[in-house]
Amino acid sequence: MAGSWQAAWIASTSSRAGGRHRTMPSLRSGTSITPRACHHRGSRANPIAPRRGEVPMAQLVHDVVAPPKAERVLLLCHGFGSDEVDLGGLLPYLDPDGYFVAVLPRGPHGLPGGQPGYSWFGFGPEGIATDEYAASLDALDDLLDEVCAEHGMTRSTAVVGGFSQGGGMALALALRPSDRPHPAAALGLSTAVFADLDGLDAAVAPTLPVLLQHGLDDQMIPVARARETAERLVALGCPVVFEEYRMGHAVALESMQAARAWLDRIRSGERPTAAMPAPPPPGLVPAVTTARFEAEVLRSEIPVIVDFWAPWCGPCRQVAPVVEQMASMRQGSYKFVKVNIDEEPQLAQAFNVQSIPLIGLFRNGRMERQSLGAKPRPQLEAELGMLVIP
Repeated sequence: MAGSWQAAWIASTSSRAGGRHRTMPSLRSGTSITPRACHHRGSRANPIAPRRGEVPMAQLVHDVVAPPKAERVLLLCHGFGSDEVDLGGLLPYLDPDGYFVAVLPRGPHGLPGGQPGYSWFGFGPEGIATDEYAASLDALDDLLDEVCAEHGMTRSTAVVGGFSQGGGMALALALRPSDRPHPAAALGLSTAVFADLDGLDAAVAPTLPVLLQHGLDDQMIPVARARETAERLVALGCPVVFEEYRMGHAVALESMQAARAWLDRIRSGERPTAAMPAPPPPGLVPAVTTARFEAEVLRSEIPVIVDFWAPWCGPCRQVAPVVEQMASMRQGSYKFVKVNIDEEPQLAQAFNVQSIPLIGLFRNGRMERQSLGAKPRPQLEAELGMLVIP
């Protein structure tokens, strides 16, 4: 992912919407992954994922990493477009001493169009595919039972977690109404709750600690949405620790160190909680909606630079810091805003936005110039006619 290859980072790359999140140590960090004992593969009776709309297989394809002294189960669900191998790279950071049997399941649904990777559920015109969502939760519930029984462990001591879409699945799994014992805790990395919280079990919430970690620069799942999830879980009664990091849709070495410390507290029987951090200051390139576009852009007395983007667009994430830099340098001379075309399709249609990122210069109520693609700041400014500050 653009901007994430820093020395202390564990980065995530994506090739598409929610992309193929392959979590690994930064190549510049000098760290390495060492294998742990008793690594075996789970069910592979049908290694081909069901087509969209089909009910998942009863047994999910999964990996299990079982250190000799493990005492609990840690279930980790990957994000949209990845697979069961993905989060295994985090184990040396989350559990270096091998206290957990790590279960790494594969989402049961392949991506449309033959793209690589898997998901837990798809999306349709009305939002998430609720039948796939519910079936995947049932399959994860069964898998947790299976692994706990196989290793002589109990569900009530297990920790469930995941990244992005998988993190949302973990939160729902931990809090869904069920006759089975609930897990001991839930860990959500760069995630939010995808279903209605009203359907979760408020009775179990006070006994279920939750750790949520999110990137301030996450353009896939905005940090405001993660904050909303944390606040609603607090209102539900969960002991919540919510942490923000200067990263995008990824994990950082610092966040993994904090997650490991939180897991240690869970193992000792604690239910950690912490006050919500203060909201971050507003960015230099605020989002604008269809309802506000005319007032903020078309009627502006100064030229407006509009960044048309979408969360699934890799080049959009590359150009976003460039636009932020331009905004910091041109305050007072230009106004800068961004439009998420997934959330504001009417604006994309009105201005014939067929490829993104598209950076447009608006003046006197119309788009005068535009630049397509992720480009260095000097080239972008030249194409927009911004070489001379007005």
